Amino acid sequence: MNAFSSNSDCATAADTMQWFVMRDLTRHNAKRPAYVLLEELGIRYFTPMMWKIYTLRGKRQRKWIPIMHDLLFVHSSRETLDPIVERIATFQYRFLRNTHRKPMTVGTEEMERFIHAVGTSESPEYYRPEEVTEAMCHKRIRIIGGNLDGYEGSLLTTRGSKKKRLLVELPGLLAAAVEVEPEYIQLI
Repeated sequence: MNAFSSNSDCATAADTMQWFVMRDLTRHNAKRPAYVLLEELGIRYFTPMMWKIYTLRGKRQRKWIPIMHDLLFVHSSRETLDPIVERIATFQYRFLRNTHRKPMTVGTEEMERFIHAVGTSESPEYYRPEEVTEAMCHKRIRIIGGNLDGYEGSLLTTRGSKKKRLLVELPGLLAAAVEVEPEYIQLI
């Protein structure tokens, strides 16, 4: 693409942008994991993160690390990602089962809603799909007002907790429980 592209060129480039589900096969203590590389390249990504305390040379340090090291969501086009995947052996697409190497993707609207929901909570709790049980999700709720106005999902109940949490899911990939104020909850 040349420097002076027409509006039609821009429209087709925007149409190919989507959220790809990727894998990072570097070690958990790698100095340059895939999300750091993506940040350096200016490519938008999302990976669930948490604070973890390490002891290094007798001193305790807090470090912001991915919860699931090998799971990344990357917002880009196939044309941009293919050369990076070819060049870096530890950065790979996740493929759909029973297809001929078709990459997994998440809908843009669904991913943006998930990122927004997680971003509103100071301490979201992440779950793999197999970790979410029927016993955890009793009631369907809708949020009326606040940062999550209009969100629907399950009210997550955990034993001994007084906090109310909404379970927001990316089906088959990841779920997050975000704290909501009780006055915004409406039972469906």
